[in-house]
Amino acid sequence: MTIETLEILGPNQNGNSTIEKPIKARNWLMIIISCALAFCGVIGGPLLMRLYYLHGGNRKWLSSFLQTAGFPVLIFPLIFLYSKSKASEKINGQSSSFFMEPKLFLWSAMIGILFGFNNFMYALGLSYLPVSTSTILFATQLCFTAFFAWLIVKQKFTSFIINAVVVMTLGSVLLGINTDGDRPIGVSKSQYLLGFLLTLAAAVLTGVTMPLIELSFCKATRNITYSTLLQFQITNALIASCVSVIGMLINKDFQAIPREADEFELGNNKYYMIIILTAITWQLSAIGFVGLILYTSALFNGIYTSTLVPVTEVAAVIFFHESFTGLKGMALALCLWGFSSYFYGEYKTMNEVGNNVTNEKLDQVENEPQRLHDQEAPYNTV
Repeated sequence: MTIETLEILGPNQNGNSTIEKPIKARNWLMIIISCALAFCGVIGGPLLMRLYYLHGGNRKWLSSFLQTAGFPVLIFPLIFLYSKSKASEKINGQSSSFFMEPKLFLWSAMIGILFGFNNFMYALGLSYLPVSTSTILFATQLCFTAFFAWLIVKQKFTSFIINAVVVMTLGSVLLGINTDGDRPIGVSKSQYLLGFLLTLAAAVLTGVTMPLIELSFCKATRNITYSTLLQFQITNALIASCVSVIGMLINKDFQAIPREADEFELGNNKYYMIIILTAITWQLSAIGFVGLILYTSALFNGIYTSTLVPVTEVAAVIFFHESFTGLKGMALALCLWGFSSYFYGEYKTMNEVGNNVTNEKLDQVENEPQRLHDQEAPYNTV
């Protein structure tokens, strides 16, 4: 990761230690690719998982496992990058560190454990909620990501972010009130409320883990390449999958999978096809999220994920014919209001920073002749 350092780690003027705040070089190609990968997961992941539940699927730990089990697809690009690195070493005659440092590995493993429990809460919540409701509710992760980004990586917390937190929280409250309007058939009020609380808890935990990923990248002592990013995600997904496997063993999911496949309404083959596609889709989105955090920030990742809410809403209504109630529309409008507030705040902040930098450069240019004159003055004195 190429960065331009603004502050050097060490004591500041007040004697307190400071945190290095880097300006990340914008690799727009990788940002666009990461956005595209995240788009696939944010839209396709919930739809495929809901399809599994609607047609007879009922294994919660299996659904949690599928959110990280697709990590083997990342091994192929990693092998390609490794071969490319070795070929480059032979040409240049210089050795390079391809594998990620132990510190980053420990960070990835710790975050993987958090993701394991986060995935289970999200999967269980989605089993009791429509996709549209779950999507809007999970969009509140932007609020929590903003708060924990301010707390963990010292992200600036502006009044516009506060406004986004307030209006999006109101949107979640509206969804909580609407316990009868869009409650799926066969789901009780208590199950609907449980799904609501679990999805909200998953949003909170997501808000914690995203800034932790950004912090782990900031703590790295070596440059973070895309191969390092892939290794980080593979480790993260492997640990999270192990957490889900333990739950599957305790719940005896492995014995139940063949029976569930035979009883699946769409057929045995489509059952396994949905499982495989779900795992791949979620993994593509995961590498997209981590890429966005690396090349931008955890907060931007949360914003981009949340801005896809309307698209997922429309997709759920089209494919599953879910009802779009008035309260749900108000909640969606409040979410969009929060997003707009954040983007406007960021626009103003970027303009202020740009104007300040321009003014500083102009002041330096104007003061340069005076500075040179002051340096030459002692030599011109008779």
